[in-house]
Amino acid sequence: MSLSRRTALKRAALLAGATALTVTSAPQALAAGPVPSPPALDPALVQDALDRHRAEQRRVFTGRPSKNGWEMERVADAGGTVWTRPVVGTPLAGVRVRLGDVETVLVHVVRRFHYEVDALRAGDVAGWSAPSKVRKGLAESNLASGTAVRIRPGSYPFGARGGFFPDQLLVIRDILAELAGVVRWGGDDRRPDEALFYVDVRPGDPRLAEVARTLRGWSDEPGKGAGAPVDVLGTRRRDAAEALARRQRAAA
Repeated sequence: MSLSRRTALKRAALLAGATALTVTSAPQALAAGPVPSPPALDPALVQDALDRHRAEQRRVFTGRPSKNGWEMERVADAGGTVWTRPVVGTPLAGVRVRLGDVETVLVHVVRRFHYEVDALRAGDVAGWSAPSKVRKGLAESNLASGTAVRIRPGSYPFGARGGFFPDQLLVIRDILAELAGVVRWGGDDRRPDEALFYVDVRPGDPRLAEVARTLRGWSDEPGKGAGAPVDVLGTRRRDAAEALARRQRAAA
């Protein structure tokens, strides 16, 4: 049966009204009903998840600090905060260090060493080391927290001084001053370790975050950062380097 135009229009209007009424009323109907309770958690499943989390924490973290106050970790590249990170511009496959600000400053040290002190080869830099392989009371324990690196440890043996030429020492001092003292050179320690460079502030120290932020900003500025030419003999840089050297030696 054919519909007249008037009849078709009426039916369309009725259908539109019914649809609008349904859409408008539905939220009201839902709001008026009881709010469903979330499903109850199975205590056994919750306990199992907690047990697995605690086991993972024990597998990775020691709960004990290295000499500089950062927590030592039992493993690297395996769920903790210590991972192998690239060292751009060098032949190194990477270095195992703590992620974040620590990584930023230590990688900067390695890169400047490569560009300005002596060119590095693959295998010349060691980062994280297992807690069982470091002496806890010494600065080398910082390796176990991922907050230190050793550059050519075979060339600069523990306990020996004088491994660097004077011009190389000028650059090392300039690097430390550029980092505002948040990194220390093991050559200034009472028991020297000239291959060792390590973070010299406690976790949460705002100076570390500030220096790391500056270094990251340099990556976006041509002529800034590791590899950029600097005058380590410039008066201001030299004065800053010498002042920091006196403070860090006195703190040994």
